[in-house]
Amino acid sequence: MAQQAHPTQWSTDDFDVMSWHDVHFHGFRLIQNESDSGTAELIFDIDYILEWINVDGTFKFLVAQARLQFHEVFDLTLALDYVSPNAGMCPFSISGIVRERVTYPTGYVSYRWRLEVNWPAGEIEFESPGFTQTLVGKPYTQTSQDIEPSQRTYTNSE
Repeated sequence: MAQQAHPTQWSTDDFDVMSWHDVHFHGFRLIQNESDSGTAELIFDIDYILEWINVDGTFKFLVAQARLQFHEVFDLTLALDYVSPNAGMCPFSISGIVRERVTYPTGYVSYRWRLEVNWPAGEIEFESPGFTQTLVGKPYTQTSQDIEPSQRTYTNSE
């Protein structure tokens, strides 16, 4: 079975055709913006599932390491609970990303983003006008939804 071609970069305009269901998150960081706006770039290191492949009722996944970057982020709340399920430290996964348009009296338009964590329990919320997502690794077809540590690239210069 031939794999279909997939984009390597997406933006806020692509939100409605993207899915982050069961995507694993390996890390995140904040990079303070140089302006006086009090915002930051919020960058997630994720394993993005490009394709769910159904083979006789069993799924395989086409997964690639990606950088999901939200721009000009503010009002961040983050809650991850590894204690209640007595979970070991591992990448967390989300059930999806929800966005709600926010229009301020000044006319400024932004979005309220909610990343619904499904393992372990949690949620990440913030405001941001948009995102870009870029593949930073090659795609792997495999039975798991996250990439093996030996296949991942870790760098501080993204």
